[in-house]
Amino acid sequence: MKKTSKAFAWTLCVVVLGLFAMACPKKPKPVVTPQVVADTAPPVVPEPPKPPVETKVENKDFVQETPIQRETLPADIEELNRYAQSHGYIQDAYFGYDESGLSADAQAALTSSANWLKGDGKGYNLLVEGHCDERGTEQYNLALGDKRANTAKEYLATLGVDGSRIRTVSYGEERPFDPGHDDAAWARNRRAHLVLVGK
Repeated sequence: MKKTSKAFAWTLCVVVLGLFAMACPKKPKPVVTPQVVADTAPPVVPEPPKPPVETKVENKDFVQETPIQRETLPADIEELNRYAQSHGYIQDAYFGYDESGLSADAQAALTSSANWLKGDGKGYNLLVEGHCDERGTEQYNLALGDKRANTAKEYLATLGVDGSRIRTVSYGEERPFDPGHDDAAWARNRRAHLVLVGK
């Protein structure tokens, strides 16, 4: 029984010490207050708000805009044709063997030509020459050249070029672009050739 009372006494001491430790308040940490240094500069006074800036919208009706500079074209009609061809303003339409229908490339060339003819080239008329390669009879090639020239004319008209500005002629095989006698030369000779003419 002595052992039990000793164990009980020790347990009681441990519990009392634990409760005492929990019940004791902890020392508060010292509070450090920052020291205020006297400012020698005068206090900043906020600026009064600025009045809103009025934006003036100019009336476009009275504004003179810089005119668009137009390209000066050669006065000589032959020189103008060389210039327009070299700059891609007017482009020939090429055809397949024994064909008068327009390929996608031929349509693109004529579309580019129509755009120029409706803009900077509106002061000129157009002659569409129908050409063929040397194969086939002379009569057949004249008829085929005529079909090619008229197909090109009709397509230009659908793109907005006034049909009264366009004339056609067929040269068949008489005026080859390339004098060669092979497929490459023949392909260059099967064309609707666009020529600018004065009004």
